[in-house]
Amino acid sequence: MSPRPRTVGTATIALLGVAVLAVSSSGPLIAASAVAPFAVAFWRNALAAAVLLPFTAVRRRAELRALDRRTVGWCVLAGVLLAAHFATWVPSLHLTSVATSTALVCTTPVWTAILTRAPRATWAGIAVSLAGVVLLTGVDLSVSPRALAGDALALAGGALAAGYVLVGERVRRTASTTVYTALCYAVCAALLLVLCLATDTPLGGYDTGSWLGLLAITVGPQFLGHSLFNQVLDRVPATVVSLVILFEVPGAAVLAWVFLDQVPPALAWPGITLLLAGLAVVVLGMRRRSAEPVG
Repeated sequence: MSPRPRTVGTATIALLGVAVLAVSSSGPLIAASAVAPFAVAFWRNALAAAVLLPFTAVRRRAELRALDRRTVGWCVLAGVLLAAHFATWVPSLHLTSVATSTALVCTTPVWTAILTRAPRATWAGIAVSLAGVVLLTGVDLSVSPRALAGDALALAGGALAAGYVLVGERVRRTASTTVYTALCYAVCAALLLVLCLATDTPLGGYDTGSWLGLLAITVGPQFLGHSLFNQVLDRVPATVVSLVILFEVPGAAVLAWVFLDQVPPALAWPGITLLLAGLAVVVLGMRRRSAEPVG
């Protein structure tokens, strides 16, 4: 039987637009929050796990019981990598601009290509992206060492996200998305809780506005954005979705400009442009590799 043809209608385009807006809001919402960075990272995962775990326990009980130790181990590793990703990227938003932090953390495709020994065709894209990174970090070095530290944390967050994605790809061979995300978010939240306790980060006592901000971060980027991207994967190729996600970078920059009055330096825009162009080349190159026959 031939596969069902993929059609992209107005409704699908609208869903992609909402998803991009949702993930683009992540950086500005975190930067605007008065809650400590580690606490933000903890609560967005803890609240998500609080929703997913009961649902999974009821609706996916049989699958949970059938999980083997290897799959559970991979889920735990994914949670560890996700916790490390949030522990580096979220603080970066308070050290450098939202535009720069979002651009650097979105280098995930570059790190993925490096970790998987990408074909020669993708290295041109990697080189262009790295040129964008050098330009962005050079701009921030002239601004302040604090901003440069934020850049380093955002880059580390992108590399850790690549490891998280690769492990998640392996887990999804034997586990559903619901079971995987429930276990992964739970492990991630538990580790971030330990980090918060070890650093004396306050986890409560916030005002109503701060709690509403945490709820918005959970409902928007954590659930709405990524859930809608997953929903359209049966109609839109994964490579196209990956390219659409890159619009998070300019989207976050515009939102930070409008709502936080963060105007990126003039030289930051060429850096972001180079970075996005290189990422697009890398994603398209990885698509060509996955389309090649095996053996």
